[in-house]
Amino acid sequence: MPRVLITAGASGIGRAMAEAFDDAGYEVWVTDVDTDALQSCPGNWRCRVVDAADEAQIGGLFDGIAKAGGLDVLCANAGVKGPTAPIEEVTLDDWRACTAVTLDGAFLVAKYAAPLMKAAGQGVILFTSSTAGIYGYPNRSPYAAAKWAVIGLMKTVAMELGPFGIRSNAILPGAVEGPRMERVLEAEAKAKGMTRDQVYNGYAAGVSMKTWVEARDIADMAVFLASDGARRVSGQVIAVDGHTVNPDPQI
Repeated sequence: MPRVLITAGASGIGRAMAEAFDDAGYEVWVTDVDTDALQSCPGNWRCRVVDAADEAQIGGLFDGIAKAGGLDVLCANAGVKGPTAPIEEVTLDDWRACTAVTLDGAFLVAKYAAPLMKAAGQGVILFTSSTAGIYGYPNRSPYAAAKWAVIGLMKTVAMELGPFGIRSNAILPGAVEGPRMERVLEAEAKAKGMTRDQVYNGYAAGVSMKTWVEARDIADMAVFLASDGARRVSGQVIAVDGHTVNPDPQI
């Protein structure tokens, strides 16, 4: 049975990924810092409380994965939204808190997955970036910078590990329905002096398909990119967003 690890996999996009890989016949390993969400996961999943930015915890996790037989797919999905504020109001502590999870966390799991996948001569590493990683967003400088950097990390990983039969790609969600984006909407509405509904409709207006996406849309792409159907797809930046044409519509 192939094995997948999904960071921040107990809720949101990560939970949808875990469910999709489970349905596809994978042994699912999930990490998260939300113990309540982890307790709600199916009993057949291997769930661990792990801080994505803590190298000692990541190293311990991968010791367990190695003993279990290695890793076929890594979904480096952990990230936090960071502050919503003009750059001059962003504190260094807030900047570092966002980039520690969103960028350092992606680096750490890729670092520890690489030796296992090299030894196996195959593997897939999928990074969850964001449309913010190719456009940037006003008042979201730490998040946009971290997600942009994740794409650079993915490109480098694809180059380094490609000769060993390991593929790497980045998935870029657009505005995804769910509790996390509700928090983003509230913060952005406050920063822009708009209502929640105005910001929500603005996101939809900024894409060609005039709609938000769902977590399962991201999950389905992850399973495809891990499949043999994508065996020659590597180093790619793939948006699942309904086609963003204006990342900051003002309506």
